[in-house]
Amino acid sequence: MSFLEETVDFLVIGSGIAGLSFALRAAKHGRVAVVTKKERAESNTNYAQGGIAAVLSENDSFELHIRDTLQAGAGLCHPNAVEIMVREGPECVRELEEWGVQFTKQRTEKGEFYELGREGGHSRNRIVHAQDLTGREVERALVTAVREHPNVSVHEDHVAIDLITEHHLGREAEARAERIHCYGAYVLDVREGIVKKFLAPVTLLATGGCGQIYRHTTNPEIATGDGVAMAYRAGAAIANMEFMQFHPTAFYTPTGTPFLISEAVRGFGGVLRTRDGHEFMSRYHPMGSLAPRDVVARAIDAELKRRGEECVYLDVTHLPAEKVKERFPNIYESCLRYGIDMTKEPVPVVPAAHYSCGGVVTDLRGRTTIAGLYACGEVACTGVHGANRLASNSLLEAVAFSKRAYHDAAQSLRRTRRLLPEIPAWDDTGTFNSEEWVLISHDRQEIQSLMWDYVGIVRSRLRLQRARRRIGLIRREVEDFYRRTRVTEGLLELRNMAQVASLVVDCALYRKESRGLHYNTDYPTRDDEHWLRDTILVRSRRSGVRFLRKAAIQWEDDEEPFLWGL
Repeated sequence: MSFLEETVDFLVIGSGIAGLSFALRAAKHGRVAVVTKKERAESNTNYAQGGIAAVLSENDSFELHIRDTLQAGAGLCHPNAVEIMVREGPECVRELEEWGVQFTKQRTEKGEFYELGREGGHSRNRIVHAQDLTGREVERALVTAVREHPNVSVHEDHVAIDLITEHHLGREAEARAERIHCYGAYVLDVREGIVKKFLAPVTLLATGGCGQIYRHTTNPEIATGDGVAMAYRAGAAIANMEFMQFHPTAFYTPTGTPFLISEAVRGFGGVLRTRDGHEFMSRYHPMGSLAPRDVVARAIDAELKRRGEECVYLDVTHLPAEKVKERFPNIYESCLRYGIDMTKEPVPVVPAAHYSCGGVVTDLRGRTTIAGLYACGEVACTGVHGANRLASNSLLEAVAFSKRAYHDAAQSLRRTRRLLPEIPAWDDTGTFNSEEWVLISHDRQEIQSLMWDYVGIVRSRLRLQRARRRIGLIRREVEDFYRRTRVTEGLLELRNMAQVASLVVDCALYRKESRGLHYNTDYPTRDDEHWLRDTILVRSRRSGVRFLRKAAIQWEDDEEPFLWGL
């Protein structure tokens, strides 16, 4: 049974840990619609192998976890956001267990305890996990809980097109508005081939990352930056898109799609080596193979370029074979499918685009600069990650800030019950069905190649300028094609990829230093005097991208502005 319009209390776009945990909480206060592009379990959460960082042992402390996070973030983490996430971490883990997540535990004479792993940049063992498939286990439990809740409806194979704001109400309404409001979203039902209106006084963006703008990525095919692109087009502030984290160790295969080799393998004792067996990370960082991800990724990139080789090797052959197989059963079996027994021979690995530390600017309650619009998870920029995310802080950030967003959204709904204006139906008159889908495939591949070659681990001003010109041309062609053609899933994803790739390039060109995940050979040093601040940009209808040196943002119902970028 199909429909063209649905009005709910909460609209959630995305079905990872941030979206589903928000939906489960919000369902206590009203009807929730979850819009997801693919099957419920297809998300970056599902691909997260390592685990969730949280202070759960006696030899750890909040202060140490905060210190490790701030150190990895290269000066750009917001300390207040980091402290909130870290201190709420243990409670978030316990809530996930209440929803049915089964974490790996150890039984001793003193009782049952979490089995805690260690990953790069962490000074203690604090990674709670479900063997090496933590994300899948979290997603399984949340999907089951959502499916059983009567107040939550999940709409699979539904692709959000654009957020509904005053822009869709006509020029007069747009001119009268003191600030932008979000009233829901236009969404393509892929199965039915129709565009629907999902209307709600509260909308949460939980669309994940944008790894698919790169040729090599650990992200699923749906990670095309949809949330950032939609929020930017709607007028929301965006920040720190130049900080793309490349995971150092994706399984290398010349022809197939790379899969993630968890950082926990190095935390377990794995050592990075060159083809001839030499350990090399000790020459780059005192923590060796357990150095932060940005350091390891650049070191591998340097070794590959220096030697002219295609991969390095992650070696666990010196560790007990049975313990390796017990701790990493999925990774072990995945390597076996490619003919590699990781207990007997080193695993070939290369860096791959993994996580975007930037995104839609939010305050400490998940609110964006658009009224009624919240953002959580990888799509958001809360200030937690700074210039480089500490391993296994991603799932923790998602569940911690989705809880804060839920509390604020529930209060806002009770307080205002904002009336929704009359929203026009989707208008595709004058468009046509195009048979030129080869253009979509070609443009997608060209964006991925341009980003990998020019906006990758190591950048230069010349490379970035070339990327800006070429991606700008693609973006204009795609936008013209979009306006003349009936929307499809492939076209919508391409439009969003072109937009987000352009934002990454603009931010990378703007920051004239090297910091964290952003390394520019023309500005190879860190410059705290001029660049110890966030890169914040908004869309200006007159002049396109506009960067803000300082952003004192007034959120709805706040007496004082919330300062960003200082």
